[in-house]
Amino acid sequence: MRKRRSATRQPKKINFNVDPTHFLNRDTSWLHFNRRVLYESSDKRNPLLERLRFLIIFSSNLDEFVMKRVGYLKHQIISGFTHRSIDGQSPQDQMAAIRKHINEDLVKQRAIYEELVVELEKNDIFIFNFDELNLEEQDYCNSYFKRKVFPVLTPLSVDPGHPFPFISNLSYSLGMILKNPQTETILFSRVKIPEVIPGLIQLPPLEGEKKFRFVTTVTLVRSNLFMLYPGMDIQQTIPFRVSRNADVDHREDEAQDLLILVEEGIKERRLAECVRLEIHKDTDPSMTNFLKDSLEILDEDIYMMDFPIDFTILKSIVDLDLPDLKFKPWAPVIPKAFAENSNIFTLIKQGDILLHHPYESFSGTVEKFIAAAAEDPHVLTIKMTLYRTGDNSPFIRNLIRAAEKGKQVVCLIELKARFDEQRNIVWAQKLEDAGVHVVYGILGLKTHTKTTLIIRQENDGEIVSYAHVGTGNYHSQTSNLYTDLGLLTCNKKICNEVIEVFNYLTGSSLKTDYSDIMVAPINMKSSFMAKIQQEIKNKKSGKPAKIIAKMNSLEDEVISEILYEASMAGVEIILIVRGFCCLKPGIKNLSENIKVISIIGRFLEHSRIFYFANGSDIPTEGEFYVGSADWMHRNLHNRVELIVPILEVKLREKLWEFIDIMLQDNRQAWMLQEDGSYIQKTPLEGEEEKGTHMALMNKTIQREKALP
Repeated sequence: MRKRRSATRQPKKINFNVDPTHFLNRDTSWLHFNRRVLYESSDKRNPLLERLRFLIIFSSNLDEFVMKRVGYLKHQIISGFTHRSIDGQSPQDQMAAIRKHINEDLVKQRAIYEELVVELEKNDIFIFNFDELNLEEQDYCNSYFKRKVFPVLTPLSVDPGHPFPFISNLSYSLGMILKNPQTETILFSRVKIPEVIPGLIQLPPLEGEKKFRFVTTVTLVRSNLFMLYPGMDIQQTIPFRVSRNADVDHREDEAQDLLILVEEGIKERRLAECVRLEIHKDTDPSMTNFLKDSLEILDEDIYMMDFPIDFTILKSIVDLDLPDLKFKPWAPVIPKAFAENSNIFTLIKQGDILLHHPYESFSGTVEKFIAAAAEDPHVLTIKMTLYRTGDNSPFIRNLIRAAEKGKQVVCLIELKARFDEQRNIVWAQKLEDAGVHVVYGILGLKTHTKTTLIIRQENDGEIVSYAHVGTGNYHSQTSNLYTDLGLLTCNKKICNEVIEVFNYLTGSSLKTDYSDIMVAPINMKSSFMAKIQQEIKNKKSGKPAKIIAKMNSLEDEVISEILYEASMAGVEIILIVRGFCCLKPGIKNLSENIKVISIIGRFLEHSRIFYFANGSDIPTEGEFYVGSADWMHRNLHNRVELIVPILEVKLREKLWEFIDIMLQDNRQAWMLQEDGSYIQKTPLEGEEEKGTHMALMNKTIQREKALP
């Protein structure tokens, strides 16, 4: 297994000439994104169970934000770090703004949840607390408790011989004040609700009724605590949940073995300091203070909540087989060319292929490409980067299969893909055991590019390279939920440069003169800046000038400043940014020619597209690029990323159609305002409602039907 070789780390350079009034705060902007997700749970145009799903997504997003960003800011405060954010805020200012924003959203979340409960009951779906059940139902639940819950519970009390127990990250716990009636001793105890126990227990159906009835596990446990503490007087019981810091410093420069280092980092994260305590709003102050002192947190780390603290328990309801309460199912279309052509390499040689997931099948195209490479006797080498991949991954199986067949297989696995480190360690070890050359890349840089290279000897003896460059992960499950693009090509110029990228990742290549592709951290930022500058020159020369860029997030201040320069020169700029955006649009004499759109809906917008008019009013004569990078400092400086040009006209037409659909969206599109808030676009009177995701599903079906 190859260790990750070192690279000269490129710390973020602070541009002291940046005007903070020109920028929005990154963290507040991200919270605004999650607020748009929360809005989807209140939007009655969405089916009921999908609204509930959005409520769960909002909660999970918030958990991740707190673990990553709050921990990061707390470390800055503790270390006395005085650097201000791009919008001029100190870490303390940002923490205060974050808390205010979160508390506002929690109030909205609670109100939406109560509204959804009413709607669920109208559809014969009920959520009960244990004490709301009749005696027969309670007997059923008590029996369930004795058989399936009681054996896995572990009470942990605090006394002179037992210190305060470790509270694991995001675990749901019951805290109790106990009194020993014999000694009058008062003590604290805690029972964790293990993840192996479902948060909701479904009651058996009543005869002749088609109702779905659930009881919350936490209230069942609470009602049976006497079994865990026989003879003790339980004076108070409250639910609570702890979030821990996920911003663990891996100390890369000290690394000797990245595998060991990342494994240690996972352990550190589990034991990391508490950054949030969610506790029931009716908790006695003495209990709150006890937890506060035991967890070593501050008042601002405590959030007073109401049931449910953990909204993920509602997944049991979302997963009910009730199609009328969900989005109409979508089955990704397998393009006819893939269904009818037995040799995928022959298909690619006929012309580049641009795939758009989940509208077009990921399993029937990209997975087929890798599977074919594993089986094809003419394939000599497979090289692949894996950032995130799912359980039971077909890509892992096919790489192992290829190695067993004697092919040279190289897999670069990014061990530091946040929250997927443990899975990636397991895959790395399995691949190495099968004879795959496992490489960890360049120390100090995350390998974020999603790229595969196939080297094949054709029947005439010629060696031909085939490449797949995507915007999303090689992850079969998320490919049905995330919108992503992928290019399949055997274009010699592109493939030859992709070969050089793998040499950079696995060897010691110092190549910097890439001419067709953009590679971070080598030439990507300078290439994008040059293209923006060219649009400025074109505008000043009286030529058509336009920039459209789609990405997940936008934060890099240097890119933002040159976009402001382009706007002031009169270049029309449209930014389609799903998540946070630090650039401020619509400021007179600065960004009045910039629009920022965010599209939120049933699929998570994950693709990255970059378009430059390049002096032409005809869209297909402009320059199009797709790849893995956002316009963020980390993507442009601290990650290995790959952006490729789309050269064939028919593929540019396909991309432009996608862009045009997004620009016409009046259903899922939100417009960023100068103050950082967003306003959702709505149809004008008499105008048809147009949502990006539905439009693209329909377009995909129409396109396939139109083929001979």
